[in-house]
Amino acid sequence: MENYKIDETKVLESRISADGQSIRRRRLAADGTRFTTYERVEKPELVVIKSHGGQEYFDRDKLRRAIIRSVGKFVPDMQVEEIINRVENNLLRNGNKIPSRKIGEEVLSALFDINKVAYIRFASVFHEFETIDDFEEILARSKKEETK
Repeated sequence: MENYKIDETKVLESRISADGQSIRRRRLAADGTRFTTYERVEKPELVVIKSHGGQEYFDRDKLRRAIIRSVGKFVPDMQVEEIINRVENNLLRNGNKIPSRKIGEEVLSALFDINKVAYIRFASVFHEFETIDDFEEILARSKKEETK
């Protein structure tokens, strides 16, 4: 990969991504080589405050794995990415230190809007369901919310 100085290149085309979070630029170097660069907004680091009091940095991949476990094949990968972006953006509005419980609540809210089965599956882990009554309660609550 060649390293080019910015004043030695010409921008041929710029496009903003569908989610508005990055810009793709097609560039032309002085020697005629074409290449693509991506610019994205660098978000502040989120710190997750765990239920036991410990802290760790927010991990998008960890969140992605948790969501994928609950959505299975019900939700396409692109929609999973939209859920993660929605959750992260909502969390950033609340400062940079976030209780882990808030992340779960944000995911539940997003899943409720997208897929009820995935919502129930995620809720069962998030709320640590132990009995069938726990499932019946969340089903009744979600049916009630749907009719609003």
